[in-house]
Amino acid sequence: MARGELAKRVSVAAIGIPLAVLLIWLGGWVLGIVLVLLAAIGSVELFAMAEAVGIRPYRPLGAALAAALVGFAVSRGMFVEAAPWLVAAVLIGAFGAGLAGIALRRVSERPIEAAAVTLFAPVLVGGGLAFAAMLRALDPASGSWTGAACVAYPLAVTWIGDSLAYFCGKRWGRRKLSPAISPNKTVIGAVCGFLGSVLTGAAFGLFVFDLWLGTGIGLTLAAAGAVLIAPAAQAGDLVESLFKREAGMKDSGRLFPGHGGVLDRFDAILLALPVAYFYLAAVVPRLTAVSWP
Repeated sequence: MARGELAKRVSVAAIGIPLAVLLIWLGGWVLGIVLVLLAAIGSVELFAMAEAVGIRPYRPLGAALAAALVGFAVSRGMFVEAAPWLVAAVLIGAFGAGLAGIALRRVSERPIEAAAVTLFAPVLVGGGLAFAAMLRALDPASGSWTGAACVAYPLAVTWIGDSLAYFCGKRWGRRKLSPAISPNKTVIGAVCGFLGSVLTGAAFGLFVFDLWLGTGIGLTLAAAGAVLIAPAAQAGDLVESLFKREAGMKDSGRLFPGHGGVLDRFDAILLALPVAYFYLAAVVPRLTAVSWP
């Protein structure tokens, strides 16, 4: 990595990490507005990939749907309360995409694929990020470290595991994990990333959830959650790599200098966040404002 590129990465991380901690700690619409914007931008990035292979999604409709999914999650809080609104938004989006095809596309312009991508992108990006708001709502009080920790848990498990996968793969990796999709990923990197995620989850459970916050989630439960979160995170990473490979793109966007776009930075957590939410809501029912399931 070039020295200038590394400097960009470090400077973005130095600003971004404290800001992210503050937003997660505050919660509510302070965090929600940022998630809404990230969801809309991430969906547009995925639309750009589709356009690179000749598919023209309905950008305004898809971006609005992504924002709405996050907005409903922020306003309703728990999944059991937000679910009817999320389903309604997706159905309205599906009907809207069909009507947009009638009004804006000829038969030769691949209206089925345009409608499919218009719906898929916001469900993946907006739906995934919506669970960050739902995790924060496990303890919704502004300034709650317990609610913040529920969000930070899958982020730490995902990003530390991803970093270990990168460095171990660069140092010892020989056998490629999926060369057709992501030629830089290796089997040893994936294994080290998984083990790093589980160890991170165990440490988070012991020192943050248990000793500091006393949530009832200890080393064992948090490590078990990481066993579920880590494969979901790696799958999310591979999904975005697959899409970029088809589109012939190196990065999904340029929002974060040195880090790429929203999808480049958050691809892994789009699947990790829902897994973490359902796991935490199931193993620690007292965290939920509404009884689970």
